[in-house]
Amino acid sequence: MDFYGFIEAVGIAIDFVGVAVIVIGAIIATVIALRTLLRREGAVYLPFRRSLGRSILLGLELLVAADIIKTVALTPTLESVAVLGGIVLIRTFLSFSLELEVSGRWPWQSKAADAETPGLTPPPASPPASPPRAASAD
Repeated sequence: MDFYGFIEAVGIAIDFVGVAVIVIGAIIATVIALRTLLRREGAVYLPFRRSLGRSILLGLELLVAADIIKTVALTPTLESVAVLGGIVLIRTFLSFSLELEVSGRWPWQSKAADAETPGLTPPPASPPASPPRAASAD
């Protein structure tokens, strides 16, 4: 196997792993959501969306990596690099959108910025219950 054959095989393998991550993540998220729904253990929709979004996000990252490897190493023509740029741009937009959906903040925002961003701040937790007072021994 020559260099180009090896790089092509690596790119295909990473493509396969990216698709597998999305499919397996979707299956796992669905099974967990169905189990939660059938047991009536709590919220289903938001945890399902978050789990599904995380698997799609990871799969997209792997697919972008595979495209970069195959394009840069195998066919570094101006046309192929322009197509790669478009693909990366679209997938990056999708990744940012999914990150916002999953975490409720943009990827460049720290968790501390959540408190400063209106609309994304979770409701305040109820204050802890004060401990019971001990009866005084008079």
